[in-house]
Amino acid sequence: MQMPFPTLGRRYVIEDVREPNLFRELFPYTEVPRLGFDGVSVPMALPDEFWITDTTFRDGQQARPPYTVDQIVHLFQLLHRLGGPKGIIRKSEFFLYSRRDREAVERCLELDFEYPEVTGWIRATPSDLQLARDMGLKETGILTSVSDYHIFLKLGKTREEAMEGYLRVVREAVELGIRIRCHFEDITRADIYGFCIPFAQALMRVYEESGVPVVIRLCDTMGFGVPFAEASLPRSVP
Repeated sequence: MQMPFPTLGRRYVIEDVREPNLFRELFPYTEVPRLGFDGVSVPMALPDEFWITDTTFRDGQQARPPYTVDQIVHLFQLLHRLGGPKGIIRKSEFFLYSRRDREAVERCLELDFEYPEVTGWIRATPSDLQLARDMGLKETGILTSVSDYHIFLKLGKTREEAMEGYLRVVREAVELGIRIRCHFEDITRADIYGFCIPFAQALMRVYEESGVPVVIRLCDTMGFGVPFAEASLPRSVP
């Protein structure tokens, strides 16, 4: 179930630092990652409904030879049967870059299943958004890296530049009527209050202005997230 964003009492402002915060006290390059505890217990807040977004045709192809189009269609049919009529497997993510990717999307769309919904996954660029539009998709994920490891060292941008670039593509998507999932890549190494929450609040405002749902995905890209309620950010999942 997609619900409106909750209202936060305080408006957070992005901390546009000059140097990346790499949390070296938690992630020293000469030792295993460390885990901090701050004495604050955050209880789990479980939703009323759970469902699955399948990434077989995206992440699932990164450690093996790519599937053929026929294999993708067959697996998609199996996901449809496995998820059942209530859509336990609610959505499926697809790359859109190669001719094979797009042919697979077209053939899965032709099956006209309610579940899983065929959705895209793109980078935060106008050209990638055009791919989702050309395929006629109603929803796509957008890669929105949030850690300084990615913003500074991969993208070569400042936090302000990264967020403005993300928001520009998000606003263009909602103008086209495309539902958006923002994938907060590498959040367990990110500055939560200095970047993630200000960015999330900016996305709230896009939703409030447009009425088009904007979903946030919290991506533990490196596997550093832990389930302990007393663990400190950014590694604490609760």
